[in-house]
Amino acid sequence: MQSNRLTQQIQFIIEIDRLKQVLRQTLLTDGSRRENSAEHSWHLAVMAMTLAEYAPVGVDIFHAIKMLLIHDLVEIDAGDTFCYDVQANYSKAEKELQAASRLFGILPTDIGSELRSLWDEFEAQETPTAKFAVALDRIQPLLHNQRTKGGTWRIHGIRRDQVMKRVAPVETGAPELWPFVLQLIDDCVTAGYLQEAPF
Repeated sequence: MQSNRLTQQIQFIIEIDRLKQVLRQTLLTDGSRRENSAEHSWHLAVMAMTLAEYAPVGVDIFHAIKMLLIHDLVEIDAGDTFCYDVQANYSKAEKELQAASRLFGILPTDIGSELRSLWDEFEAQETPTAKFAVALDRIQPLLHNQRTKGGTWRIHGIRRDQVMKRVAPVETGAPELWPFVLQLIDDCVTAGYLQEAPF
């Protein structure tokens, strides 16, 4: 007979499988379909390991990986809010807070508190580790849009100024990667994948 603790843990594990059903706007790099939020989180965790050498002093990579693996779990309830959808972003924070309370509340208190703390830290973007994790979260869709010749940007008519605002956290969260990000954006504009801001 399993303990109540194990029952809660298994319930949470089954519940988070639903993240695989949450589709993001971002296309896979081959353009074949939209990625889901679970794939996105996995991709970011591997990016953290791969790009660890570019993390600023004070960043805890293992802590960043944990943060990245759970940062979008709230989308199970709240859905994925397209970052360039101004209207939808008004209610995003409230929906995600409710989702965090429900989802992390499934777990035994000690584990639920730990995961909620990771999620809160990512959202606050105040620690060096959270800033690095957020920077990676901004770089990944940029790479996808570059590989799909503008993919989501073209579908939604996104401009350079919008992308620059979105990737701004990279400058402080992963400053060594900032020149790469700027060059990638310039290259995408030159290639016609991304529109210049109207004058």
